[in-house]
Amino acid sequence: MNPFDLKTALLAKHAQHVVLIHFPIALFLVSFAFDLLALRRDNRQLAIAAYYNLVAAAIATLPAVATGLLAWQWLYGGKKLRGNLRSHLLLGLVSSAMIWLLCWWRTRQRKPGRRLTPAYLAIELLAVAVITLTGHLGGILSGVEVPTG
Repeated sequence: MNPFDLKTALLAKHAQHVVLIHFPIALFLVSFAFDLLALRRDNRQLAIAAYYNLVAAAIATLPAVATGLLAWQWLYGGKKLRGNLRSHLLLGLVSSAMIWLLCWWRTRQRKPGRRLTPAYLAIELLAVAVITLTGHLGGILSGVEVPTG
């Protein structure tokens, strides 16, 4: 397969998920980094930037989850998943739900630049861990990361 053949790359049964998944991951991690910087520097503008990145991450989870579910249907015919595939699917759904929960929580505050509670930051940190684990499993499944041992 030619790596520069766009038709093959765009029409592969799972390629869209592999490409689209990077957007919610990056947007959420940047949102988290902005939150930490906003706390450290007591900067309202960074908190606002974190909020908008979080909203964009939540929206970006929709096509990422949809293409992941489509890849499952196309590649496995909807068969029951086992092992890393099932773990990746479940963690992906949990990751998306956590991003939406944090987005909802943040939106309820009415003002994007408000100070965050310790409970919010704890759930945000947990979401970072879950998203990282989900991405790691996805990397193993795609062949980008090879498990050692």
